Amino acid sequence: MLFNNVIEPSYVAYQERRSNVVKAIQKAYPDVKKGFVFFFAAFEDPDIVFRQESTFYYFSGIDIGDLAISIDISNQESCLYIPNCVEERKKWCGGALEPTSQEAQRFSFGKIETVGQKINGFRLCPYFDKSAYENLLSAISDVIKNNGKIFVLNPNNPCQYFEQRFILNRIKSFLPELTDAKIIDISEIVTKMRRKKNIFDIGKISNAINLTALAHEAAAGMIEDGALESEVQAAAEYIFTGACAKTAYPSIVVSGKNATILHYQSNCDQMNYGELILIDIGAKLDHYCADITRTYPVSGQFDERQCELYNIVLEAQKYIAELAKPGYYLRNEDQKDKSLTHLALAFFAEKGGYDKYFTHSIGHFLGLDVHDVGSLKSPLQEGDVITIEPGLYIPDEKIGIRIEDNYWIAKDHAICLSDMIPKEIEEVEAFMKEGIKQDSL
Repeated sequence: MLFNNVIEPSYVAYQERRSNVVKAIQKAYPDVKKGFVFFFAAFEDPDIVFRQESTFYYFSGIDIGDLAISIDISNQESCLYIPNCVEERKKWCGGALEPTSQEAQRFSFGKIETVGQKINGFRLCPYFDKSAYENLLSAISDVIKNNGKIFVLNPNNPCQYFEQRFILNRIKSFLPELTDAKIIDISEIVTKMRRKKNIFDIGKISNAINLTALAHEAAAGMIEDGALESEVQAAAEYIFTGACAKTAYPSIVVSGKNATILHYQSNCDQMNYGELILIDIGAKLDHYCADITRTYPVSGQFDERQCELYNIVLEAQKYIAELAKPGYYLRNEDQKDKSLTHLALAFFAEKGGYDKYFTHSIGHFLGLDVHDVGSLKSPLQEGDVITIEPGLYIPDEKIGIRIEDNYWIAKDHAICLSDMIPKEIEEVEAFMKEGIKQDSL
């Protein structure tokens, strides 16, 4: 399923998102009349490939680090803050945002300002000096003096928004007047916005999926007795690199008993005739992620036992995909009759007690992050994009099988976005020899 003609939105689209988050805040907090929303970009590190903080990108469309956004909730006026090192960035990075009205208009911001005083080098460091953030600190201080609130991403969850929260805590260390009473967490508001994917989001995800399909084709062509898992991984990631994409997560390319370890990432062992190889890969293209798993026979053909187990996993995926729709849950202990994970466990149990070999949830949300925002315990909603990925992992038999596809939740059913990648046994065996049908993309 490919959306070749999806129109890239102008930066006005991101301005509309900023407007919508303010409207949602005003609805949720009608008594708060004064305040600013702040979003922070990821830090840049020259030794690590840069990945923008996803929510910052969602509200800006800008793939540059060390930035900040402020939005006045009273009039929706927005400001983009940039590090005060424009000339150094031009030397080291080949380009830089500048604090001009023309640049502000280009990116659909009311204005662009430097975040603080001039810094040495071309980037901010996480433990930046107070002077480097002086202008933004002054703006926050003014909000507090005027009895306003600060709206930020600050959930009570140790795994979420750690970059945003680190900067917030750094700011608090400079501004003792910024107490917890002045801070309002808007992570639930942002989650609700990011979860609902529109046609532009689906187009972007579909393009990442199609690139991942080509990577599976390249990987499948490298599978043979005696080859290394790393060689198969290299073939897949070559496709990503050639398309100016990144891996959405560390690739999992595992054969034999390695495939029974869920997040095995060494990917350096030799694959052997008679084994299966599990390939869990995904492209991150234009900031959107794919996440697709297929299991292949190293010999090119599944044996009888492998066919038996593979078909059970495939049947489980088809069963869950038919159920997936608004009102069901990915995993909810309190709603097991509508929890897709528990329904998958029940399915495996009925097939001969295989539920003990299904050791993870049935899936997760997908979008700007491979494990995108959203609680597994919240009901599925129209516009969600999820994975459905049943698996069986049997160490004693050195067999690990997972089949994973990406689905868009519609009004009363789920639409598979990755159905161009073969998964029926006969199709998988043919795919390893012949590759993908290009008219499927």
